[in-house]
Amino acid sequence: MYGYAFYASIIICIFAASITKQKYKMYIKDLSLYEGKEITLQGWAANKRDSKGLVFLYLRDGTGMCQCVVSAEVLNEEKFNAAKKITLESSFSITGKVVKDEKQIGGFEVQATDINVIAYAEEFPIAKKEHGIDFLMDHRHLWLRSQRQWAIMKIRNRIIFSIHQFFQEQEFVQMDAPIFTGNACEGTSNLFETDYYGDTAYLSQSGQLYGEAMAMAMGKIYTFGPTFRAEKSKTRRHLSEFWMIEPEMAFYDIFSNMDLIENFLRRVVSDVLSECKTELEIIGRDNSILANIVKPFPRLTYDEAVKIIKGEQDVNGVNAITSLEDELKKTSTKIDEIKAEILDREEKIKVPGIKKGEIGFNQAKIDKLKQELNDLEEQSRNIPQWLNSARNFEYGNDFGGSDETVITRLFDVPIMVYNWPHAVKAFYLKRDPENSKFARGVDVLAPEGYGEIVGGGERETDVELLTAKIIEHKLPMEAFEWYLDLRRFGSVPHAGFGLGLERLVTWICKLPHVRESIPFPRMYGRLLP
Repeated sequence: MYGYAFYASIIICIFAASITKQKYKMYIKDLSLYEGKEITLQGWAANKRDSKGLVFLYLRDGTGMCQCVVSAEVLNEEKFNAAKKITLESSFSITGKVVKDEKQIGGFEVQATDINVIAYAEEFPIAKKEHGIDFLMDHRHLWLRSQRQWAIMKIRNRIIFSIHQFFQEQEFVQMDAPIFTGNACEGTSNLFETDYYGDTAYLSQSGQLYGEAMAMAMGKIYTFGPTFRAEKSKTRRHLSEFWMIEPEMAFYDIFSNMDLIENFLRRVVSDVLSECKTELEIIGRDNSILANIVKPFPRLTYDEAVKIIKGEQDVNGVNAITSLEDELKKTSTKIDEIKAEILDREEKIKVPGIKKGEIGFNQAKIDKLKQELNDLEEQSRNIPQWLNSARNFEYGNDFGGSDETVITRLFDVPIMVYNWPHAVKAFYLKRDPENSKFARGVDVLAPEGYGEIVGGGERETDVELLTAKIIEHKLPMEAFEWYLDLRRFGSVPHAGFGLGLERLVTWICKLPHVRESIPFPRMYGRLLP
């Protein structure tokens, strides 16, 4: 009956009406674009306070947080009462005018003209009091909603985005390594073993071997996926499930590999500094160390690094051993000072007639001092361990966490330690042609005591030497025949590295433990939530 043009015009009108209706419904991150206009937000109550005739709701929507002011003079009694009943983490939508206010988070607030509660929340288990880490980990699914955890996850997201940008711009091809493997990359002692249709399989501890095969086809590739280590370790650096970025490049040696690593880390950290200013401020990160990423990364041989750890060689006039001894004394003095201040403020709170505001001020200060005290007491326990490790380090050993901490505390940028004793490194690393005692491996250690975030190196290309190393490591030869084929059919110099995403996030955010760097950590002793 009607022509195409008629139906098309109807569809356009409906679409236009929809656009008009939704025009100013948006997200907190975009408030600056709508100053003076009426908009609608949806989210959850992150905080609430009220006074006579006013309710102040702090709304979070995943993109940010803002204060919403609900007035009894503007809303009817039913709507105002609904706002007063809102509990922590209740969900609601709110319509109102965007008003500039520099004192508020983000510099804007919303003055409500309407509010609709979507769901009232039960009493939220994570209250505004100090909780133990076990409690918070048991409630990780709710802890993620806190402002600090939100900021960490936003930074993690930016890091991931920057990683992909960097490699894609460098014309790397993203490819995927299998998670089920029939062979171990570095031995089977720390792998999760599983049944695979009657055969033994392992959850991958690295995609590197497969990355080498893919690089022989594509030239430059990178993989980005989950990896698994079954180490029964509870240190602040260990997870059982974590994400690895593993590029592999044909026609690269260890030195061009190190150049790539440095450029890569510089790009990612620079992107975080420019794109995550708000998030870094929320977590209280001192950006001065991160800003040093523009400096060249020191490159130390294993021999040079050992001398620094043992206190036989200074760094810019600072000695690893004596600086730790001095810090231990200062830490002990500071602990005594903080304990005295806590006692003093606790006595003030007990004084009869003290005003409520003074009690709140002193209690907040006490809570902050106790957190600082906890950190210092942990430091006072750690320093003697670091000193003992440094003094007794035996040449030829790999670096442990304490050794990495000792040396990286002396630098304000990541450092590269290369040419390691081949006995402590993976079987597939190429021997140094100038000294066969060493392997052409490189570890990148983050400053501020964070230690290894990258491990890599140049790969062995000689099929006979590689076969001998497989035998030496007592690995099943049949599982590596395909890997040896890469040397039999057009072998070329090649290199690569592996970056632990969570360790990078931990350093960039200066987290006390790697468990906060991933949404749901899997580590020794924890499988839930």
